[in-house]
Amino acid sequence: MQHGESIHSMLPWDIPWWAPDHVVFFGVLYIVLGIVGTGVGIVVLKSIWDTWFCKKAQHH
Repeated sequence: MQHGESIHSMLPWDIPWWAPDHVVFFGVLYIVLGIVGTGVGIVVLKSIWDTWFCKKAQHH
């Protein structure tokens, strides 16, 4: 990618990281997506954990 060329996709290797506005926007975007993805992953794993072990504990 050359200077002055626009982005081809939102993939990290297609972004012109020399442009400060792209660095700020996509940096914040990827940080937020990482935090949201981590939160969703934790909730899914906790739900599986609670479902598996609470069902076993509730059986008499």
